[in-house]
Amino acid sequence: MDVSQYLEIFLDETKEHLQSLNTQILELEQDSENMDTINEIFRAAHSLKGMAGTMGYKRMQNLTHDMENVFSEVRNGNIKVQPNMIDILFQCLDALEEYTTSIQESADEGTNDNEPLIKALNDILNGNSGDAAPEAKEEAPAAKEAPKAAEAGNDKWKSIKLSDTEKSLYEAAKAEGKKFYGITVNVQESCILKAARAFLVFKALEEHGEIIVSNPSSQDIEDEKFEFDFSVIVVSEDNLDDILASVKNVSEIADAHGAEMTDADFTVSAAEEVKEEVQETKPAEAEVKEEKKAVPAKTEAPKNEKKAVAKPVVNRTVRVDIEKLDSLMNLVSELIIAKNSLVSATNSAENVQKDGYAEHIEYLESVTTSLHESVMKVRMVPIESVVSKFPRMIRDLQKSLGKKMELYMSGEETELDRTVVDEIGDPLMHLLRNAADHGLESAEVRKERGKPEVGSIFLDAYQDGNNVVIEVRDDGNGIDVEKVKNKAIERGTITPEQAANMSSKEIIDLLFLPSFSTAQKISEVSGRGVGLDVVKSKIEALSGEVEVKTKLGEGSTWSVRLPLTLAIIQALMVTVGNEKYAISLGSIQTIENIPANEIQYVQSKEVITLRGSVIPIIRLSDVVETQSVKSPEDNLMVVIVKKGDKLAGIVVDELIGQQEIVIKSMGKYISKCKFISGATILGDGEVALILDANALI
Repeated sequence: MDVSQYLEIFLDETKEHLQSLNTQILELEQDSENMDTINEIFRAAHSLKGMAGTMGYKRMQNLTHDMENVFSEVRNGNIKVQPNMIDILFQCLDALEEYTTSIQESADEGTNDNEPLIKALNDILNGNSGDAAPEAKEEAPAAKEAPKAAEAGNDKWKSIKLSDTEKSLYEAAKAEGKKFYGITVNVQESCILKAARAFLVFKALEEHGEIIVSNPSSQDIEDEKFEFDFSVIVVSEDNLDDILASVKNVSEIADAHGAEMTDADFTVSAAEEVKEEVQETKPAEAEVKEEKKAVPAKTEAPKNEKKAVAKPVVNRTVRVDIEKLDSLMNLVSELIIAKNSLVSATNSAENVQKDGYAEHIEYLESVTTSLHESVMKVRMVPIESVVSKFPRMIRDLQKSLGKKMELYMSGEETELDRTVVDEIGDPLMHLLRNAADHGLESAEVRKERGKPEVGSIFLDAYQDGNNVVIEVRDDGNGIDVEKVKNKAIERGTITPEQAANMSSKEIIDLLFLPSFSTAQKISEVSGRGVGLDVVKSKIEALSGEVEVKTKLGEGSTWSVRLPLTLAIIQALMVTVGNEKYAISLGSIQTIENIPANEIQYVQSKEVITLRGSVIPIIRLSDVVETQSVKSPEDNLMVVIVKKGDKLAGIVVDELIGQQEIVIKSMGKYISKCKFISGATILGDGEVALILDANALI
């Protein structure tokens, strides 16, 4: 039994429980008498305790055990929920998240015992009108009785039948200066997963030496075919007290006793063996050999574990509704039928000439499109998993900043591709912190301005076509464009002449420059610069965009627009010279045929005037450094693309048409080339690069 195989499930479920606890404790703060919430918290703490114990994470188990004890008392009405208790519980959650992160990175929970937190939880219990926790009372007698039981049977290991194999091993060990120990281990009667405990005991013993034989056999122990004790014989160079201490250190082990074995132990067992029939010894020997075969594999594990510092492999998972899988299964069946139809049509020369072949192709196209949509749905997860931690963050900011604020969220059920959801947490956290820290004014200032004392922050998510939009709004001060402009001139980011010609939006966009975020006194300007370059680069790495609208004195709105999926997109295929490129349809506004004589120049840059708008043009042949096949006097084929409010025209040679393409990452090969977002393989096997319109603009 190897607990590492359950690591992935453990981490997934732990994160779910922590998310649930976060929400429930916030609810408890609002309504401290709600028994449903109290029961939910108790259940989540209890589940976490059991899971951590099974995996052998003792520190995590101890902390959740004490949390469970506190809520047991709250459920029984012996303790009332106080504000300080909520603070302590949130600190416990932080500690549990720290353990979880450590486990995810190294498969180890770390060395932090969080003693102050455990003391604080016990203080809550002890302050409970002089009564101790009932669960602690219940467990105490069991713990006291266990040693008596153990004393009565502390030499149970003597009942292990020893054969000549063990005798010869004993002699060899004696010659090497090693010792044989007989050990009996007592498991607490309240223990639910005895096999898991026994496995952890075996693991602890193997760090000291080699297990020669056990009673019951290792297979029976693994199958939980034993009461509350089992015995082993171990060969080791270590001290018996050290070995017993490491066994007792395993949680839910009531006690462990043992003694060093002597020649007499083998004489007695040998004499008893004579009385038994020879046939009976053979299975015993086979069992011993089986045990010994198993031992080297087990003993290697701890050694490897100590050496290995690499991250454990934890797969990212998505929980899928069975109906979605049924739909996928049906579509794959349809795909096979379509393939068979094509094969038979190809084999028949007559069919190829007729419309039947084209019909089969259409059918295949229809099935693959449906299959793509189904797979996309399987990859989609609600953004709730990301945004559920924000109410807690705003609560903490409210206390640390001394401001009154409330977070209102909507659209948590909006779904996004799992890969996108994993990445958007940090950018959204930056935007919310900025809104709380620098967007909202103090209660006094708000009062003077006739605003409610409690500031409002809104987090709204909704689907818009093939995109998901997430907005972070506040009813605070907004951004002072003049201050940003002056600061930019002072820092040398722009010249006074440039500033005079810049729109408010262009000035606000300066906040996304790294030069702004590195300034330590940025909060004197507007406080909006900290981390905004990180936000922008993260969002754009996901093929998304971020923009801001603000009104001084009324507040700001930060909009993050993200694609639903990063795997398959609809694209326009174009050619430049003899090269093919793809442009995502999501960023294309229109396609225009412009006469060459309509090209004008603004500040030495080529522009076109289209329906009253002046649009800069980008000659793709210059960007990708290839020779255009068009002559200078030919009409220009211009693809108008959009990024936020900005438009630009990409000049191409020819249009091939719309195509559904699968995006393949270019990895690190051309990471410096920002305007290439990936590549795709076309039907004829040729590779076409995908252009990132955002980066080109």
